[in-house]
Amino acid sequence: MSGKEGPGGFRKRKHDNFPHNQRREGKDVSSSSPVMLAFKSFQQELDARHDKYERLVKLSRDITVESKRTIFLLHRITSAPDMEEILTESEIKLDGVRQKILQVAQELSGEDMHQFHRAVTTGLQEYVEAVSFQHFIKTRSLISVEEINKQLTFTTEDSGKESKSPSSDGQDKQLVTWRLKITPVDYLLGVADLTGELMRMCINSVGNGDIDTPFEVSQFLRQVYDGFSFIGNTGPYEVSKKLYTLKQSLAKVENACYALKVRGSEIPKHMLADVFSVKTEMIDQEESIS
Repeated sequence: MSGKEGPGGFRKRKHDNFPHNQRREGKDVSSSSPVMLAFKSFQQELDARHDKYERLVKLSRDITVESKRTIFLLHRITSAPDMEEILTESEIKLDGVRQKILQVAQELSGEDMHQFHRAVTTGLQEYVEAVSFQHFIKTRSLISVEEINKQLTFTTEDSGKESKSPSSDGQDKQLVTWRLKITPVDYLLGVADLTGELMRMCINSVGNGDIDTPFEVSQFLRQVYDGFSFIGNTGPYEVSKKLYTLKQSLAKVENACYALKVRGSEIPKHMLADVFSVKTEMIDQEESIS
């Protein structure tokens, strides 16, 4: 047995070579030392950032849910008799979403947005999708990122210092402007998601006897696809991944237009939607096999 091994063949630990009373005892660090004070300030700063991040994640979820509800509402236009009523209701819902975005802008006041971008990007993309969908239904064109950012400029009243005297209520109020800018990446990803909603609107409109909408959507999707093709692999990874989904949506709409143009006179109008849904399932199966 070597001198470094204890009874039973177990290796001795280093501090076992020193008597118990000769071991170095750790000194108590004073809570008022500069090092402890510095680390306490770091802890408070990190906790504040974490809390703000969680609040932004919750706001982003609310924005996502309300934007999806707006999109579902806009899909009813193909079957609703009064389109203006649905557009008015969708505008009210989008105003509610913008109030949530105002809270995001207030949370990000004085902060670097890129540090919290991951917390809000999902909600902003869904908002871009809802706004661009509504704009397409109204104008048959694509809304620009400048127009979206213009809608995200808010003016609120700031009372300044709190005062209980009634005479100073009207004097202390000042107007404060809040802005939140949609990043180019969020805008592109929102537009890419829009193509899927346009494909669904195309199929639904055919089922309701609207023959013009599929050709308008097809022409629009070709222009969007051409624009994304210019980006190619030079853009962010998420954009190139969405390009494949965009291509799928365009293929489904073009197949619908082909069926209308070539076989539209052979198939009754009430059966066109069923024919398109079957073709869509066949395309999905072929793509999954390949």
